[in-house]
Amino acid sequence: MNTGRYVLSQILDLVHWQTLSRLVERYGAESRIRHFGCRQQLICMAFAQLTWREGLRDIVDCMNARPQTLYHLGFREPIARSTLADANEQRDWRLWEDLAKTLMRKARPLYSGEDLGLDISNTVYALDSTTVDLSLTLFPWADFRKTKAGIKMHTQIDLRGPTPAPCANASPSPRTGRRAPAASGYR
Repeated sequence: MNTGRYVLSQILDLVHWQTLSRLVERYGAESRIRHFGCRQQLICMAFAQLTWREGLRDIVDCMNARPQTLYHLGFREPIARSTLADANEQRDWRLWEDLAKTLMRKARPLYSGEDLGLDISNTVYALDSTTVDLSLTLFPWADFRKTKAGIKMHTQIDLRGPTPAPCANASPSPRTGRRAPAASGYR
């Protein structure tokens, strides 16, 4: 039986809600929204990530299974799958990018004094590159084969803590020099 706070609540305490409110205002993310705000969307997506949910139906079913917990997370009514789908589709992605960068800036100093177990005085980074497959009909700018689309994501991770540095996206094909329409780096 749970005697303390839920892990999700503890993790959500790390989010500065005034920062989220400022970003919502900057991008106009809650204009014409009646009851499912950006805060609720963030809670749903954080829950989905932490519990390895595999789709909207899975997210909504699990969250609606405990209405009393849902109420304490700030939801006034059960979550509808179509509402979550609309929020994910229509809200500006730059809001979430800026929030993630804010959280990364907040996390980096926490690990600055972390011992690597090596006798190195400078910062050490690990580099990773992965290809993300996409649908060619939905992402025509990301072509790399006749019937397939994708992007290559380059990530730099500071070894003093599990905090990624800015990511860069590119076309996976070296023949096309096009970049994915996403911003990278800290602001």
